Amino acid sequence: MRVFVIAGEPSGDKLGGALMAGLKSLVPEISFTGIGGVHMEEEGLGSRFPMEELSVMGIAEILPKYRELKRRIRETAEAILAEAPDVVISIDSPDFCLRVHKIVKATRPAQKVVHYVAPSVWAWRAGRAAKMAKTVDHVLALLPFEPPYMEAAGMSCDFVGHPVVTEPRATAEEAAAFRETHMIGPNQPLVLCLPGSRKSEVARLGARFDEALMQLRDREPGLRVVVPTVRGVSKFVRQMTARWPVAPIVVEASEDKRAAFAAADLALAASGTVSLELAANRTPMVIAYDASRITWHIVWNMMKIDTVTLVNLVSDTRQVPEFLGPNCQPRLISEKLLQLLEDREARAGQIAAMELTMQRLGEGGDPPGLRAARSVLGFLDRA
Repeated sequence: MRVFVIAGEPSGDKLGGALMAGLKSLVPEISFTGIGGVHMEEEGLGSRFPMEELSVMGIAEILPKYRELKRRIRETAEAILAEAPDVVISIDSPDFCLRVHKIVKATRPAQKVVHYVAPSVWAWRAGRAAKMAKTVDHVLALLPFEPPYMEAAGMSCDFVGHPVVTEPRATAEEAAAFRETHMIGPNQPLVLCLPGSRKSEVARLGARFDEALMQLRDREPGLRVVVPTVRGVSKFVRQMTARWPVAPIVVEASEDKRAAFAAADLALAASGTVSLELAANRTPMVIAYDASRITWHIVWNMMKIDTVTLVNLVSDTRQVPEFLGPNCQPRLISEKLLQLLEDREARAGQIAAMELTMQRLGEGGDPPGLRAARSVLGFLDRA
């Protein structure tokens, strides 16, 4: 069996590596070619060019590289047509991958194409599914409610589980050691502050998050704050938090971040998949987010849902409070954080929603990479 696989982002590379491992366990005689990163290379992929060439976002970032990206799209499509693999599997990065598929399908309509990660048409821009269906035959979905949307557009689709269920978590001993290292008493409240992974998000939300936590500290004088960050914005985060009246603990290493998530009593986070990481650690949370007035107006009017938090969506509850757009105000946020610290019933309601979320995402079952591999093979058997 010959598989051509494409990933353009680090998150897609992790999904691809797990999928490749699953396929190898089920089909010993299998070969891979395509584009990927370190995780996929560890499973035997020789990437045709560095995956990082595709890891660009936004008009300002893409325009200077447009010609190069267009050349890579053509090269990738030509490689697929030359090799005639049994299946092409693309992972996220739809702007690149769907352009590749369009060229391939124009020449070879019968080429089997699978795409891993369904577009969030349940939230906004429903037309993306119909656009994808022109060149994609089968979809691997991360969320349990996504298959009907893909099937309605004309593709087959399987829910294969979310990778958060297999992410390593800190032990109770590691969490206790984190508190001890940073001289945080066992009864001292510890709050995670997660203002985003992009500089623009951190710049927009950082001051408001700090103000909300300062107001909370007025009611909880022993409060400690930890800010997990990532390499791309670490320097900016450290510069920003150095100006805060009470400097937080800033952590960047993966093991420190895992320990902080497990040790925390509460989290204030920007909206995004971080809510699932918090749910995996059963850490109660408040979600807050804002954008420019124009952007917020456009996006909010396009939204088809009444919550942006995946824990609320997957559990079909509204246990996680949100302060979005005009409501992203420190006073409102701090009041809700205080309630979650003091109200056992509110905490218990969130934790129950997190338990249900993780169960529905596949916790305790077969790993998503193996489930994805079975879905690919099942699709090929039916095709």
